[in-house]
Amino acid sequence: MLCKKVLLCGYYGEHNLGDDALLAVLLGQLPPDQVPVVTAHDQAQVEACFAVATCPRRNLRAVLRALGGCDAVVLGGGSLLQDATSFNSLLYYVALIVAARLQGKPVLLWGQGLGPLRRRRSWALVRMVLPLASGISWRDPDSAALAARWGVHAPIGTDPVWGLPPQPWTGAGGPIILCWRQSPLLDQGRWLVLLAALDQLAEQGGRPVHWLPFHLDQDRGLLEELDRRGWLPARLASRSSLVEVSSPEAAQAWFAGAGLVIAMRLHGLILAALSGAPCAALSYDPKVRSAAEGIGCPCVDLHEPLVAERLCESWLGLLDRPTDSAAIQRQRQGTHVHRALLVQGLVSPPTALP
Repeated sequence: MLCKKVLLCGYYGEHNLGDDALLAVLLGQLPPDQVPVVTAHDQAQVEACFAVATCPRRNLRAVLRALGGCDAVVLGGGSLLQDATSFNSLLYYVALIVAARLQGKPVLLWGQGLGPLRRRRSWALVRMVLPLASGISWRDPDSAALAARWGVHAPIGTDPVWGLPPQPWTGAGGPIILCWRQSPLLDQGRWLVLLAALDQLAEQGGRPVHWLPFHLDQDRGLLEELDRRGWLPARLASRSSLVEVSSPEAAQAWFAGAGLVIAMRLHGLILAALSGAPCAALSYDPKVRSAAEGIGCPCVDLHEPLVAERLCESWLGLLDRPTDSAAIQRQRQGTHVHRALLVQGLVSPPTALP
């Protein structure tokens, strides 16, 4: 069976630049004879940015109707088989996989992470549904190892966003750009340490500080909230400004002109590195540390004690020192397994249900 129409399912149209970047790579890797239909919340935004047909991702019935007119399903990037968002989110993707396979349509898990799975019933569901996939590519070794414990073996690549084209860095003397987010790991005391370190860095480096909300709906109010609580030093507040962008390409343009990007967001870190910018990471999740290690980027684990002077010293040493281009190229090479999955999985008939 030669697939002609493919349903692309993910966290699209949710005003998250990371998921927009995943969609851009996925569309670029699709074989040319495939016509995509994308599940999206903000359908107008996705249609305008990517010139694709969409269906409302938060309406499972509508998605299943769209599935009926498609020849294959691709779960595209990120960690969709998880219950940290909610158990209902996991049920959504499980239902979609089962429905597609009952209709004899291939289901590809493209560039996926696996978990976190916090409920016993979630483990049982994922263990049941993984063998139904017609093909899988993992974005990290931990996900692949967990699946292998259940007898599901598949190739490992790097995060698909590394497949976006790199940009030339022009940021010597440029601003400090932050891709920060709220986290349960950051209480008042830990925020005060981070902000004190940032205040010292901006003062000693003589740089403005741009706060770039990567997930617009979640991150946009962070600067204002920290200031409202009285946690933002006055000197840092005077140097700070909010920068909003509407596409991964626009984010890369800002990163390419940065003297340093300090990222908590995984795909903020990746896009900054692809822009050649000097990078530092703050890890609230192992996926951030893993990405930082892949490019030799200094990373502070937010589970560990924070010391403002050490943070400032580390960040000062990174100003105007671009990310190693060879390390970026190694990460880019690791995205080939995801392209291969699409080429193989969308031109071959699905295997029978186990």
